[in-house]
Amino acid sequence: MDIGEAVGIIAAQSIGEPGTQLTMRTFHIGGIASGLTATSKLKAQNEGTVRFNGIKYVEDKDGYNVVTNRTGTISVLDFKGREKEIYPMVYGATLVVKDGQKVKRGDGLTEWDPYSMVIVTEVGGTVNYRDFKDAVTCIKDIDEQTNRIKTRIIKSKDDKMQPALEIREGKKILREYYLPSDAILNVEDGVPVTPGQILAKIPRETAKTKDITGGLPRAQDLFEARKPQNPAVISEIDGKVKFGSLTKGLRKIIIEPDDGGKAEEYSVSTSNYLRVQEGDRVKAGEALIEAPSDPHKILDALGETEIAKYLLKEVQSVYRGQGVEINDKHIEVIVRQMLKWIKIEEVGDSKFFYGQIVSKFDFNKENRRIAETMEDGHQATGSPCLLGISKAALNTDSFISAAAFQQTTRVLTDAAFYGKTDYLKGIKENVTMGRLIPAGTGFKAYKPYEVMEKHPHEESTKEGA
Repeated sequence: MDIGEAVGIIAAQSIGEPGTQLTMRTFHIGGIASGLTATSKLKAQNEGTVRFNGIKYVEDKDGYNVVTNRTGTISVLDFKGREKEIYPMVYGATLVVKDGQKVKRGDGLTEWDPYSMVIVTEVGGTVNYRDFKDAVTCIKDIDEQTNRIKTRIIKSKDDKMQPALEIREGKKILREYYLPSDAILNVEDGVPVTPGQILAKIPRETAKTKDITGGLPRAQDLFEARKPQNPAVISEIDGKVKFGSLTKGLRKIIIEPDDGGKAEEYSVSTSNYLRVQEGDRVKAGEALIEAPSDPHKILDALGETEIAKYLLKEVQSVYRGQGVEINDKHIEVIVRQMLKWIKIEEVGDSKFFYGQIVSKFDFNKENRRIAETMEDGHQATGSPCLLGISKAALNTDSFISAAAFQQTTRVLTDAAFYGKTDYLKGIKENVTMGRLIPAGTGFKAYKPYEVMEKHPHEESTKEGA
């Protein structure tokens, strides 16, 4: 990479060109039978040593370890102890390796049911049905996978009833597991269970081909930083889960911090599949229900570094899922442009106004001006802001660049109303005005240099030779 090279254009080309492959593959794969994208095994891609990172598990009756949390990861380290690969753990997955075990390329690490989300008991005891009422909270139905008649949870017609499985030892309740709508029970009332046993299954939607909602539309949703229709409820603090009251079909989930600070309350629908149970510990940014994540909430809870990692991982999963390799740096360039914004919260003595979205460069420049020119001046404060690529392009300092992109009339009207000046610092505005672009040999670092013309005498000497 040379000085003056337009990295943004190279990044856009590197990401945009494989997009044609995504579109075509989505179009062709769309009608193929279900089950193609379901994955049920995780295999090591490199030879090395297995390491468990924050994985909680219990041993089932067959001697296998079953994962009982959702925040753990499994890594494979090389002989120097460097992390070569890392995978998030699936709740309810069976671990086929042990911590510290040596593995070869292709060896299995974990296995799980690709068609169902499961609820697994962490303790042994006797099952007790609570709030089970036929045709009100549950019905007898045929399980499509086994063709057996089983109890299925339905959306309760009584707001005060929330079906749950209690694991008891005598009269003492050891654990309780709330059941969402469409959960299919694997155990009968009054039967004994052992740790690691599956209590209920919730069918996944992966049976449909993933390309329809994946592929290019998914990449667009990520780059435009769109909010999902029904986003996951995300915990904003670290703490312990406690369930509150049930009102109008909504259950309160209370997160009590370990330091005794203010607890946070969240209301979720009883039909949602809970990712947490009472007594679980959660970290800030962890989803409480099974649903798509809202990138803006991740930014608020975890900060810029984590949302950048999330966007990078999700975009790469779209492309790699269809066999397209893109270097991380190209996506990182785009994500940097999405995260270079600050939303003003306190104006201070700055020229900004409350709620204005400005670039970090302008924000820092204005605060430096206040610090240098005002003895007791109050600097502006703000919070990081995530903008989709379209909004980021329209929010640029250059109104000519923005007008050449989208909403031309509005952009030019705003520029005239506010009396804006375009200093033609970027590439697009210079192309529009027919000037030399500030990239390549036109970059400011090369301005002091002049290109020498070849003397006619030199040309004739070469021809004579």
